[in-house]
Parts: sequence; C-alpha cells; structure tokens
Amino acid sequence: MTTLATAIQQSLDGRWAAIRDEARTDLDPERFAPPSEPLDLESYRARIADQVQALAATGHAKRGFPRALGGNGDLGGSVTAFELLGHADLSLMVKAGVHWGLFGGAVANLGTERHHTAYLPSIIDATLPGCFAMTETGHGSDVQSLGTTATYDPATDELVVHTPDLRARKDYIGGAARDGRMAAVFAQLVTEGESHGVHCVLVPIRDESGATMPGVTIGDCGAKAGLPGVDNGRLTFEQVRVPRTNLLNRYGDIDEDGAYTSPIANPTRRFFTMLGTLVRGRISVAGGAGAATRTALTLAVTYAGHRRQFAPPGGTDEVILLDYRAHQRKLLPALAKSYALQYAQNELVELMHDVQSAGDAADEHQQRELEARAAGTKAVATAHATATIQMCREACGGAGYLAVNRLPALKADTDVFTTFEGDNTVLLQLVAKGLLTDYRDAFGDLDTMGMVRFGARQFAGAVIERSSARGLIQRLIDSAPGRDSEKGPTDRGWQLDLFEDREKHLIETLALRLRKAGKPGADLFDVFNDAQDHVIEAARAHVDRTVLESFVAAIDRCEDASAAQTLSRVCDLYALSSIESDKGWFLEHGRITPARSKQVTAAVNDLCAALRPHAQELVDAFGIPKAWLGTELLAPLD
Repeated sequence: MTTLATAIQQSLDGRWAAIRDEARTDLDPERFAPPSEPLDLESYRARIADQVQALAATGHAKRGFPRALGGNGDLGGSVTAFELLGHADLSLMVKAGVHWGLFGGAVANLGTERHHTAYLPSIIDATLPGCFAMTETGHGSDVQSLGTTATYDPATDELVVHTPDLRARKDYIGGAARDGRMAAVFAQLVTEGESHGVHCVLVPIRDESGATMPGVTIGDCGAKAGLPGVDNGRLTFEQVRVPRTNLLNRYGDIDEDGAYTSPIANPTRRFFTMLGTLVRGRISVAGGAGAATRTALTLAVTYAGHRRQFAPPGGTDEVILLDYRAHQRKLLPALAKSYALQYAQNELVELMHDVQSAGDAADEHQQRELEARAAGTKAVATAHATATIQMCREACGGAGYLAVNRLPALKADTDVFTTFEGDNTVLLQLVAKGLLTDYRDAFGDLDTMGMVRFGARQFAGAVIERSSARGLIQRLIDSAPGRDSEKGPTDRGWQLDLFEDREKHLIETLALRLRKAGKPGADLFDVFNDAQDHVIEAARAHVDRTVLESFVAAIDRCEDASAAQTLSRVCDLYALSSIESDKGWFLEHGRITPARSKQVTAAVNDLCAALRPHAQELVDAFGIPKAWLGTELLAPLD
C-alpha cells in the first residue's frame, strides 16, 4: 500500500481504527471468508453456525454489551467490528447481527437485571442461539399493528403467547429454521382484557436437544435470492405458556397481582421508546451495506486498472478500461459516494456510542437525532449498495458474472438490505416526519394533523442543524460565492450552500403544502398521501446534506496534507455528481444557471481525470485484506 493510501485509510478508519485492524487480523479468511466452492443450503447454514461459534471465541461480541452486563461497553467498537464482517461473508454478518445485535440487544435494552443475569452470559458466548421475532406475514413495517398476542393468565402467573391467524405468523425470522433455541417475540400484551401495545417476551422455541417446544410450530423459508447461510424460518404459537417474568419489562411490567405498570404512560410514546433502543440494528445494516459496496468497488476498480479492450486508431496496444471516460464515469462517482457514506457512517456510529453509553441519562434530542440519522443513512447506503454493486458487475463484463468473482453473491446478498431493518421508503418518510414535528409529536400518533399544525416558519429554524464541525460548515457557507461567481462549482462553500438551500426549500414548501391542504374537514390521510413524493424528496435532500457535511468535517480533521488534498477532490466529485444527477431540480428552481450546469458536468469530467491516477490507491485505502477478496479479478492476465 502506498503512503497516500495508508494516510487515507487512517482517515477512513476513524475513531475505531484499532478495532478495524484487530478485525482484519482476527477474521482469518480460511475460517470466515465465503466458501470457495458452492455448498448446498444445509451445508452453508452449518458452516455459518460454526463461524458464529468461532466469532464468539474471538471476544468481539463482548463489545456490544455494557460492562455491568458482562461486556466491555464499547458499543461503537462492536458496530465497527460487525461492519468488517460485510467484507467477509454477508451471511455471517447477518447471522451474527441477528443473534448478538437483535436478540441480544432486545434482552440488554428491553430487559432488566433478572434477564441480564439469566441470559446475557450465554448470549454473549453464543451457547444460547437466539432469534428476533418481530416481522409477521401480514405486518413488516407496521410493527404497532402486530397480531401476535401475549395474554396474562393470573391463575397460573403466566403469559400465553398465541398466533391468532396466518397474518400474525412470525415470518422471515433469522435463526428460527435451524439453530435458534429462544426467540424475542414481539406481541400485543394483554392483561384483564386490556391491550397495552407491543411488548417483547422471551419464548423458548427448542430445547437443548434441538426438539421443538410444545405449542411452537417452526417452518423453513427455504432458499432465498441471497444469504444462503442464514436460516430464516416461520414461527407459529398455539397457546404457548411462559413465566410472567419472561416479559422484557424495562418499559412495561406486570406485577404479582397482575397489574400492569410502565414508566411511560403514553402507549405510543412507550412503543417508539422501545423501538428506539434497538436502533443499533439499523446502523449495522447501513455499515454492512457500505462494506459490501466497497468490496465490489475494489474488485471493479482493480479489474478496470489492468483489463484492456480496443486499441486506438493507429495504435497497437489496447486501452486500459479505466482510461475510458465512460468507465471512469461509472466507477469514480460511485466510489466518491462510498467515501462520503463511510464518513457519515463513522459519525453516526460515534453518535450511537455516545447516546447509548449514556443509558437513561441520554439527551432526548440526541436520541431523536440518532434515530433519524440511522433511518436516513440506512436508506441511502443500502440503495447505493444495490445500484453500485450492479454497476460493478456490468463494469466487469462476463468476469463479473462468474460466482468465483463474488459480485453475483454481493448483489444477491445485499438485495434484501433495502427492505429489512426498515423498508427504505418507509424510513425516508420517518426522516421527513421527524423533520416536520417536534420531539413530542414524534412520539405521538404520527398522524398528519401534527404535521399540518407545525408551520414552516417554526420548522425552518429547527431543521437545519449541523451534523459536525458546525463552525467550519457555517464559515464555508458564509463565504460562498453567488451562483454566477468566477470561483466555479468546486468552491466548497457554494456546494454546501446549494445542498442546504435545497433541503430548506423542500421542507418549507412541504410544510406549507400540508398546512394549506389540511384545512378543517380535510381527509388528513389524503393530504399526506398526496404529498408523499414531496416527503421522500425532502428526506433525501436532508440526508444528502448531512452526508456532505460529514465528508467536509472529515477532511478538516485529516492531518496528512496530501491525503486531505486527494480527499477534497473526492468530496468535490461526490458533491458535483450529486448535483449533476439532480440538475433538473436545481435548474427548475433557479438554483443554478444553464451555464453553471454545464460547468458542473465539465468539472465532473475533470475530477474523474484527476482522480484516475489515484483510483487504485483510493480502493486500497478501504483496507480490505486481499485474502478476503480472493478473486481472479485482482490479477492481470499478462
């Protein structure tokens, strides 16, 4: 690796660089990389189950749990190590995430001391394989409407977990089909005929010998488009009885007399508070998607740097693929966006670590910011993964279609990322709703009236909040030239101002549109539904702005001058290629002139040419061990 690549890697690795280096060493490709030969479904699942046990032995899993609960309290380090699994085998990443992140996270964050003492040691060392039973056949995104019930029986001091119909069947549950012995089941909690909303109950689904528990029916989802090593299954409960104490009771409890109590009186706020504690899964999916995308780009850029095709007129040597402008245009803007998203992910993980390490003392405003940024980053990062991995496959031609070169598996394995841990369209709507309401309304009914009543004037002052390096960003914007300035489109202040101006415009006009349409007697669902395209566009603009600011802040922190200069060009390419892809909006709304639009396109071409000599260094800086990549795309033919 060159000196420049090493310096850029140090910048990219961020606060938990030591954890990344440790994972690069600990995750032996002989043990943790994808299989070199095709495996049948059972063999692949068995391989991944074995890898989970090996991963537990490394001690990485302890990072995800507080010291008081048997871990070492490095929550950010845990998510960072998990992200690195995305470079190895995505089936392992998901399987590990389900067990430690979702199942273990539910016990740690929704349970209390009795659960922590009884279960966390065996969760951490993976001797109690678990699964996370939230999604139902009839309800994925709408968790509040789950149909499974957990009814308290005072005669036996038990909870009776039941699946009333097919729509309430737990579906797509990772770990259920083969290995899971206990499920964290999300169900409507009922006492004395009254429902208290969705709560989580621990339900054994297999005994220690692997036999299915009475009343539990387990099905197998079978082969999927990808993630063959993850044993997704279906769970149905027929009046399954568990002790009352199996209720994870941090936010809602039933006492020995059968009385329900909660520290949060409002049921809707209680529900969103519970879900908010599980935000780490969404952040981890974004990180895994980013890792898979960087793997694909490393393969495609490396291949394009030595693959030759067509000789120029009068020449004899064929041209290297990456010397073609069209090929640069395919790969380099996507590479720039991956850099931007990595810095945004690093910042998001830091925020998560600080907020969740604070526990109940965490600032509510920071918690709301964390949830919104997690939703937006996950939506954008997973969509970028889907588009970029497909582009990398095409950029490698027939070689990219070969299973041995990993791109088909990366494409298949990440495809589901756009819809699990939150459907991307729903997540972007959540981002917009968070922008349109204050914290109290966000934990209310989330109906349209709350948004309609919140005027644009109040909103404009609240929405634009700097993600990092606040003083730096504001100084750059304050010094931004006008749209016809001679400074040109690579002026950083101009870029930041344009991204911010677009976000402000979209959100202010959305708020005014909702307020205008939401007059007395209006159908509030129709009001919001009619503006749904506007809602999603506003959310995307918000995420784009925060991602750009994260990149700018990272460059400012970079201590190596040469690395900072190169990263500045990469940031320019991210910003300008983003503007170019949406130039219709900027032109329609008078934010850029036709002349400036042409300058943006020319600047993107110039940046591609300027970064071409550094393309290999930029992917080397991802720090992916070559043994993990392990494909023939890396080696020149001559």
